[in-house]
Amino acid sequence: MKISMVSEHASPLAALGGVDAGGQNVHVAALSAALARRGHDVTVYTRRDAEDLPGRVRISPRLEVVHVQAGPTAPVPKDELLPFMGELANGLAHDWARRPPDLVHGHFWMSGVAALDAARRKPGGSVHLPVVQTFHALGTVKRRHQGLADTSPVERQWLEPSVGQGADRIIATCSDEVFELKAMGIPPEKISIAPCGVDLDLFTGSGRADKRNRTHRILSVGRLVPRKGVEVVIRALPLLRDAGFGDVELLIVGGGGDATATESDAEGRRLLAIAAELGVREHVIFRGQLPREAMPEIFRSADAVACTPWYEPFGIVPLEAMACGVPVVASAVGGLRDTVVDGSTGLHVPPLDPRATAAALARLLSDKGLREELGRAGQQRARARYSWDRVAAETEKAYLQTVTANATARRLGAAGQVHAVEGAVL
Repeated sequence: MKISMVSEHASPLAALGGVDAGGQNVHVAALSAALARRGHDVTVYTRRDAEDLPGRVRISPRLEVVHVQAGPTAPVPKDELLPFMGELANGLAHDWARRPPDLVHGHFWMSGVAALDAARRKPGGSVHLPVVQTFHALGTVKRRHQGLADTSPVERQWLEPSVGQGADRIIATCSDEVFELKAMGIPPEKISIAPCGVDLDLFTGSGRADKRNRTHRILSVGRLVPRKGVEVVIRALPLLRDAGFGDVELLIVGGGGDATATESDAEGRRLLAIAAELGVREHVIFRGQLPREAMPEIFRSADAVACTPWYEPFGIVPLEAMACGVPVVASAVGGLRDTVVDGSTGLHVPPLDPRATAAALARLLSDKGLREELGRAGQQRARARYSWDRVAAETEKAYLQTVTANATARRLGAAGQVHAVEGAVL
């Protein structure tokens, strides 16, 4: 099958850790590679955001990345990209006219806008291109949790449901998203579930561990934006100190650039100010943006990984921690309720609750046997459920359903046209 992935802001080639570079980049890259291993020809289309980017980059014999001119050849915040989706659709339609895919898979709502626009143009006189959509995050959920802090363009309120209605199939990443999609008016029979995955060859429980500076280490990994809830973990530190765990360091990995750059950006400064106010500044360490290959050693160095976002459509970090045999303290929101099994692979806490977070962390720090038990169960769950090869197989199943339904609809439509002509003749 020839598959076109559309990922307007999240290139599979981008460095991770910046404001707009995170789980979606990993998802698109790993899923595309896994589908290519299964014998499919995959092309990922993303926006050209630098002058020196080549038009096409061959990743493997069956996988390439195409940089499409859409807006300035410079970084643009993803919430400001909507005006350039017409240009992205032009680039898609131009390429598909020469090499039409069998199926298109949009990632994020704006990619869906461009993908549907291009697919409806019937490139090269071809029949309707089936379009599958993965949202990764929904505007309704974002507005609910962020309110006025949501920087999404106002058009998202009607364009995102329109993408859901226009796509042939929606692939949700967790059960929580299915409920949200139904609330948007998406028919349940049009929804499949295929979760995110984890690289089980890279993230393992064996190997070197990063050196820690204190008796205990708590790890937080992800983009430095308020909704990721790093502040919750910082506010848990003095509560841990009061509970007898004073020799604890919180290692924060993520943000743009190195540790110095991370500490100097707006969110880094805000978090450091909170830590200083609470008297735990010397316990908080920013490591900045690290290569993905360095992360297993970082995970293995931690007693626990804290994932405490306000909301999270899925979350790849808990899977990476579990694959490394490290227990997770996770907010009971979104996809984290699916991946982290409370009391089995980690502990759930209410979102925005430093006291509950501190209590869960204290429970883990005080009981090495419990940490090891949860870590082993996490590894087993990651390997049994979340390999990218399994995720690709489930995605492939959704693709085949879509292509089959599309072909059936075409046959029925053609038959209807024949009957209509015959009736007119008679």
